[in-house]
Amino acid sequence: MNAIQLDPQGGLDALVELLLADGFRVVGPVVTGGVIAYDDLSSGDDLPTGWAVEQAPGRWRMHETGDQTRFGYTPGAASWKQYVFPAHQEVLRIRRTDGSFAVTRPPAPERPFAFIGVRDCEVTALEVLDRVQLDPDYPDPRYAERRRDAFIVAVTCAVPSATCWCTSMDGGPVPQHGFDLLLTELNDSDGHRLLAESGTDRGAELLARLPGSLATPLDRSAAVAVGAADTDILAPKLSGKELPTLLAGTELHPHWEEVADRCLACSNCTMVCPTCFCSTFTDHPELEPDVASRTQEWASCFQLDHSNLGGRPVRASVSARYRQWLTHKLATWTEQFGTSGCVGCGRCTTWCPAGIDIVQETLALIGPAADRDNTDRDITDRDITDRASDHRDSGHRASDHRASDHRDSGGPGTA
Repeated sequence: MNAIQLDPQGGLDALVELLLADGFRVVGPVVTGGVIAYDDLSSGDDLPTGWAVEQAPGRWRMHETGDQTRFGYTPGAASWKQYVFPAHQEVLRIRRTDGSFAVTRPPAPERPFAFIGVRDCEVTALEVLDRVQLDPDYPDPRYAERRRDAFIVAVTCAVPSATCWCTSMDGGPVPQHGFDLLLTELNDSDGHRLLAESGTDRGAELLARLPGSLATPLDRSAAVAVGAADTDILAPKLSGKELPTLLAGTELHPHWEEVADRCLACSNCTMVCPTCFCSTFTDHPELEPDVASRTQEWASCFQLDHSNLGGRPVRASVSARYRQWLTHKLATWTEQFGTSGCVGCGRCTTWCPAGIDIVQETLALIGPAADRDNTDRDITDRDITDRASDHRDSGHRASDHRASDHRDSGGPGTA
């Protein structure tokens, strides 16, 4: 891959300007309403500077660090799914004219998307959605229009959170594919800089237009060291590839009832999930005579009417609905689409108001078998937080991530 050094301030500003000039709608992380969300960017200054994030089951907090790091945080509740598969969209509009019906559909987006700051788990999530929504037999034309020509600027996830478990799901801090450009933030004795590497031909073409100097072997070695150190921080919690086999036969496990006593069936986990794709269609008569519209909205398997058959729900209990969600996400999705439905981002755990941890619930269901390959690699959420702190203090990241501003998040709806 071609690679250059970029200035963390001016380089990002130039990147956004070039993408806008090339006709992209540029979207990236921004600080808004006490959380980090995704929104349109007009310059590199819109991207967060000097923020860190603390995550735990049912908890998300952001802290101002006082340094100049640009990607020293983990994402909030929002995911890129909201742009390629919106939570609410009009599908068609029908108008009765002269005894006949005329059907119109919303136009395709005027500009392709450029996503800046995409983590490895999020790159994988987009690929999982592609497998579902672009299935050759049943493609979603609206998704295809939004996904077409999207430019992906990925970033190395240098400070994972306590709820991350991407390494259990065949992922890691460093994206390996599915991007046009890859940014790795470096902060060591050679200074604070971004290593920008191309992943596609159009990424290489854009890279050649960015203001920067050629990357040195030391830059590349430093980027490899960041990824290796963070992989060590984020040791696997269980064996993701074995989950379809390990979860088979747990349908009547008593733990489903135990977790149902804590689960609120609020659908938060499915709403923040970057791969959940359930939706419902609704027809609406308009106030204007002879006009009706059809909309598509996100739905959740935790909704009571989601499994309605013959006038009643098949999964009437919370335990049945939680079982459906977890086993589909971690096991039967593989039978259906050839990949896991989970990328290990941890959003479902972080944004659960009851603090239900999908990893811990899965371990309770599959028992000791999950530990056969991880006996010497067990790691707690506190271990991850402590190791991440040690890693930042060691010089790989900007120093002194003390909280100077402690803000409560408002929940998934605010992101």
